[in-house]
Amino acid sequence: MSPLAAVSLVLVILASTTAVWLQMSGPPERRHGAPAVVVKLSPPPQPAPPAQAKAPETTPAPAPAKAPETAPAPPAPPAPAPAKAPAPPAPAPAKAPAQAKAPAPAKAPETTPAKPAPPPTAERAPRRAAKPRTPTPKPASTATALLSATVGGGLRPAPDPALVEQTRLGPLPRVSADGRKAWQAYARPFDTGDRRPRLAIIVSGLGLSGAATEAAIQRLPGAVTLAFAPYAKGLAQWIALARAAGHEVLLDLPMEPVNFPANDPGPHTLLTSLTAEQNKVRLHWLLGRVTGYVGVVNRMGARFTTSETHVRPVLKELGQRGLLFVDSRSSLHSVAARMAAEVGLPRAINNRFIDAEASRAAIDTRLEEIERIAKTVGHAVGIGSPFPVTIDRLQRWALTLEGKGLVLAPVSALVNTQGN
Repeated sequence: MSPLAAVSLVLVILASTTAVWLQMSGPPERRHGAPAVVVKLSPPPQPAPPAQAKAPETTPAPAPAKAPETAPAPPAPPAPAPAKAPAPPAPAPAKAPAQAKAPAPAKAPETTPAKPAPPPTAERAPRRAAKPRTPTPKPASTATALLSATVGGGLRPAPDPALVEQTRLGPLPRVSADGRKAWQAYARPFDTGDRRPRLAIIVSGLGLSGAATEAAIQRLPGAVTLAFAPYAKGLAQWIALARAAGHEVLLDLPMEPVNFPANDPGPHTLLTSLTAEQNKVRLHWLLGRVTGYVGVVNRMGARFTTSETHVRPVLKELGQRGLLFVDSRSSLHSVAARMAAEVGLPRAINNRFIDAEASRAAIDTRLEEIERIAKTVGHAVGIGSPFPVTIDRLQRWALTLEGKGLVLAPVSALVNTQGN
């Protein structure tokens, strides 16, 4: 190669090298300029942190009301100075609402409903307290009103455990080990020295109507004897209230009428179609419904009380259990009173049904008849039902007896004083 060619080659290489170097040196200058622009843009994010730094100052500010007013005043002047300041104010308001949500204005309303919550609790407390108070006075006031409105003093509590035999059919009366009997232990006290003619009034069929039973207990004098149906609900409570009001108590004993079963006194009625043992089981069921009574009075029984074969075992069982028997005389041919005397059973005999016709005039007439019988023989018994008119007439009639020289007595005070 000639020297000239070599020089040319060297120059070409140098030129190429220079071009390459220049080409490479140009981009770094441009890249260097780019970061300069980036550096100018970075300051805007830098003011953001100071805004966050001021945010904590705003956080304590919500407690005092003047703090938020002082915070916006300083940032307002610096904002117009830089031309690029409009960018920072934009994020500032965006963060302001975020800070506004943070300060707990939202929590304040949550606290507001939390305060009403206690009032309902306070309201519920009295309501719960009122519920137990409501039922408590009701039974107490009802029992008090019932007992305070009755006439006469109360009798001793019943039953007497010594006079009760527990059986599968219920508590049956019995003679105590020391010889005491129910017809004497549960009787209403009476002055046996009183020589005035005695009148015993029995109101039977009680317990089936609450209103009628309450009226009889409340309005009638304690000397009036009350007889309760064995099928009545709450029988023990009724008898307890009657005794607390001073009334001597009998139990109705259903017996077969002439037109049975068209006229049915109820289940467990004593029937002439049954054996003595079957009637005894029925008798025990009836007697086992309750305790505290002095004896029984037959309910219906126009057929049963005329049959000596069927009456005798029943009366004998009543006597062995220390009870008395009242023959209601549902039939003029009844042998019950005579049979009772033969077996040694304490008994009394009905002289008149006072309300067979339930009218004022008819009842007053029957009561006058009872008065004449008592004045003639010294004693008389009348039986009535708990009709409103009957209770009304009895209540008025009882007030007149003192002036007529008559005395109202429990049926136990007339035991064994009448002929057969």
